[in-house]
Amino acid sequence: MPVEVTWWGHATCTIEDSDTRVLTDPLFASRLAHLRRRRGAPPPAGARRAHAVLISHLHADHLHLPSLAQLAPGTRVLVPRGAPRAVPGLRRLRGLDLTEVVPGDEVRLGELRVRVVPALHDGRRLPFGPHRAPALGYVVEGEARTYFAGDTALFDAMAEEVGPVDVALLPVGGWGPYLGEGHLDAGRAARALARLAPGWAVPVHYGTYWPIGMDAVRPHEFHAPGEEFVRLAAEAAPKVTVHRLGHGEGVRLEVAR
Repeated sequence: MPVEVTWWGHATCTIEDSDTRVLTDPLFASRLAHLRRRRGAPPPAGARRAHAVLISHLHADHLHLPSLAQLAPGTRVLVPRGAPRAVPGLRRLRGLDLTEVVPGDEVRLGELRVRVVPALHDGRRLPFGPHRAPALGYVVEGEARTYFAGDTALFDAMAEEVGPVDVALLPVGGWGPYLGEGHLDAGRAARALARLAPGWAVPVHYGTYWPIGMDAVRPHEFHAPGEEFVRLAAEAAPKVTVHRLGHGEGVRLEVAR
């Protein structure tokens, strides 16, 4: 059975595996605070269909309450442990089935097994917020093993913590002209790819949102990371097939293991 990955923009993807739809970090907004969606229309209503949702960390462009409110009642949502305390609005989304997780946890979703893995990123809701929660990655295991990295820096034990994977969804950029600590750019993502050695990779977390009024400030940081990742990945991990998707575009992968 093929596995299908659809990229809706930013860190929002649908992973379809074993008749189960898993949605990552849903962000359906045209505008978020000072950010405006500059590429791709907001995802259509069908993008909201999911059996389960994976939230990587508490930043508002990854844990977006208005987008979560659009999910069907009863949708299973995995969140970092401590998220309901740090983000009280989560507790008001009573129709969702919240499960708090930490690295090392495993969760069954139908025929899928989801392994929770660490990420090297500030997991707090606010930069100086008192409530801490871990930043997470996830490996969705069914017909394929699909790694969703969330936001993370490159770290020494990445390959060991993530384990063998077939598909890697890696962040390669951001939403501003400068990337702070705890992020992968195209070069670091290519180095991560060399360590992980999957069969396929999809670059995400770039080219969707950009600060209002900053169109002329290092615009290559907005437009270029996907293409740059393709080029650098070919050098660092030539055996990996990279699919650079457009917004709303999907790819079907036949995984033989």
